[in-house]
Amino acid sequence: MSTSTSTVERPSATIDTLRFATAGSVDDGKSTLVGRLLHDSKSVLTDQMEAVERFSADRGQDAPDLALLTDGLRAEREQGITIDVAYRYFATARRRFILADTPGHVQYTRNMVTGASTAELAIVLVDARNGVVEQTLRHAAVAALLRVPHVVLSVNKMDLVGYEEKEFRRIVEDFARHADELGLPGFTSIPVSALAGDNVVERSARMDWYDGPALLEFLETVPVGVEAADAPARFPVQYVIRHGEVRHYAGQLVSGALRVGDRVTVHPSGETSEITGIDVLGEAAEAAYAPRSISVRLADQRDVSRGDMITTGAADTAPSLTRDVRAAVCHLAERPLRVGDRVLLRHTTRTVQAIVRELGGFPELTTNDLGRIVLRTAEPLALDDYAAVRRTGAFILVDPADGATLTAGMVELR
Repeated sequence: MSTSTSTVERPSATIDTLRFATAGSVDDGKSTLVGRLLHDSKSVLTDQMEAVERFSADRGQDAPDLALLTDGLRAEREQGITIDVAYRYFATARRRFILADTPGHVQYTRNMVTGASTAELAIVLVDARNGVVEQTLRHAAVAALLRVPHVVLSVNKMDLVGYEEKEFRRIVEDFARHADELGLPGFTSIPVSALAGDNVVERSARMDWYDGPALLEFLETVPVGVEAADAPARFPVQYVIRHGEVRHYAGQLVSGALRVGDRVTVHPSGETSEITGIDVLGEAAEAAYAPRSISVRLADQRDVSRGDMITTGAADTAPSLTRDVRAAVCHLAERPLRVGDRVLLRHTTRTVQAIVRELGGFPELTTNDLGRIVLRTAEPLALDDYAAVRRTGAFILVDPADGATLTAGMVELR
């Protein structure tokens, strides 16, 4: 192992990665939009395009159906719908992208939660002919619930309303009226035609009244990625590695930065120590930033194990140590969740037993329900408000009988 030390730099802004999700009502054109993004940004392999062309011809279509680039399952193709989260990876000269194309059906709201849970941007698609519908607002509410930092209202099928500015403005104004109620602090609106390619990768001459960026241009330039250097450090311990008498605590730094010499607190014990060493990929470093996987060494022999969390910062930035968990949730499982149920709560690398105390006045939550919950855990957890630190403010509930995931939760401390 090298004895030299260095500071592990943050990822360069020119090669960063944007995780984003698409959502909208059924037949609003999500898959076609994603297919257009992939096709026009030259992110489709030749054999993939040939397969799409063959399948489109078999269905009697004159032009390739770009939606098939994301509707990856054969059964979905035969039905002409998307029923699961289709992940795609592509890149331009300016940025890498991880895209989650989520289903539009109300019964698959849980899939949208899955796709948007790690997203930094959500595209909410609206059919220009239909405007804002119930499912539009539901998807926008999920984006607000998950605290997705950026939301794009993409008004699609502008070709079917004659590329009229008044139709676009009407929909934007309608959506804006609901934004505050949904908890969306702001959004960006872009008129597009996914089928014709207007304002998807290139700006459209047929909507010269619109002076904003094309969708891909916005995706390439929206500020996303790493947190501020002064964000509170959150380091859930995943493994304890022993080298003789020395213990290395390994895991992913999910927020902030750690530096050699930092005073740290271990939760839930509350013991304090000092960082004497940081290793990144087997190399010693003076500092590391989220989201690096690292190992650290402490000055004192502390009783630190998997599930503990190492943090830095003043008392007012410390996580809340509690056994009473209040959260917004989306229920994912077919099995209902009821008051009195005993579950396992998985938070970062820690799993504890818990009991459901309240369900926001409802007797149970069923599949795709959004609601609020109060839990009592058997052991204290170090929690952050989801709005402040998404990774340490999120958890899942698991069925202790078979290990099935039941519910996704977002902690509400305020």
